[in-house]
Amino acid sequence: MVRDLADFPRPVLAALAAAERLLARRLGATVVLADPEDLGGSERSVVARARVARNPFSLPRTLVVKHYIAEPELDRPDPFHYEVASCQLFTALPTEVRPSPVIIAHDPEARLLVLEDLGRSSTLADKLFGADPAAAQRCLLGWARALGRMQAATAGRENDFGALLRRLGERAWRDPVAEDARAALAGLPELLDGVLGVRVSAAASHQAHHTARLLGGTRYRAFSPSDTCPDNNLVTSRGVRFVDFEWGCFRDVSLDAAYFRVPFPGCEASFALPDGMSEAMLEAWRDEIAAVWPDLDDPARLNRRLLDAQLLWVWLCTWWLLPRVQVRDTPVGPDAGRSPRISSALADYWRRLGQAAAAAKGLDATVELAETVTAALHERFPDAPPALPLYPAFRSAV
Repeated sequence: MVRDLADFPRPVLAALAAAERLLARRLGATVVLADPEDLGGSERSVVARARVARNPFSLPRTLVVKHYIAEPELDRPDPFHYEVASCQLFTALPTEVRPSPVIIAHDPEARLLVLEDLGRSSTLADKLFGADPAAAQRCLLGWARALGRMQAATAGRENDFGALLRRLGERAWRDPVAEDARAALAGLPELLDGVLGVRVSAAASHQAHHTARLLGGTRYRAFSPSDTCPDNNLVTSRGVRFVDFEWGCFRDVSLDAAYFRVPFPGCEASFALPDGMSEAMLEAWRDEIAAVWPDLDDPARLNRRLLDAQLLWVWLCTWWLLPRVQVRDTPVGPDAGRSPRISSALADYWRRLGQAAAAAKGLDATVELAETVTAALHERFPDAPPALPLYPAFRSAV
């Protein structure tokens, strides 16, 4: 049944109207979009799928429209610019390595993008919260391969990305997480002391500060969506595709590969992976990047970089999440069914960091700190689960 357009929210209808005007200007003929489907978006944007009802040219049958409804913050990078530049960078790549939808048109004044529709695909989150462990495992491996393929395809293209951003008016660009990461390295010792009564030794602080090298200009840099949470990855017939590049950047590849060790750190859907899954994902990823960075095929070199990235993520996630439990121990995200409690997530992050650091050499201070923080979290929140549960798809298989 075709719904009356009056049934749809005004922001969705406004986005479609703006897209029709943009396409008409670009094509020189009237384009009519119909049957909108609200795809959600965020506080900053409206995202909708629409059918091309009148198409004088060879437009696809359906399109996705993303309309930024929030004005950019003063003295802050504009996420619209980053999304446009990211999509333009990917659109120029060969089809077989393209990790995202093709950009069809954009309007800086209207803050609007018209994108290729990847179809009614499930997200990686849908698979992880589904009932099929084999499907969830395939999708995680597909995500790891897609991540490596994207990094390999964009290695050495940072100047191209910068040129695209300059054309859109951005004078400087950086990893949006880097500022928070440096703040975490500076401020977490005081926060841990104030909230949990945990003192951070000078040696542990020094070992954490050493990881800041990953935030600089290393020779292992490639594009990162920055936000690769499970709901921002579509499972399509052509493999896993990434969406949402509002914070796209170039950074050290180990910062994203560390997601195998700290499953989707800081994301609302951050649960545990079954035994062996992280190692399998790492191998799938390494197969894709080995030709570009053959020295990362050395297990010792790679493991140390991944450990540094893991340590940095744990400090950063603690900096983000620990202040919230001073009031009440809540889920990481608004949906308690799809999000663990903050105390459980942090305790699990620190416990795993301690295990990884103990397996390495020279990180005794980090091991001690990890054990102390884990114990303090369990003492402060004794009713919280002692460890992160598995993603639902894997629970029935255990």
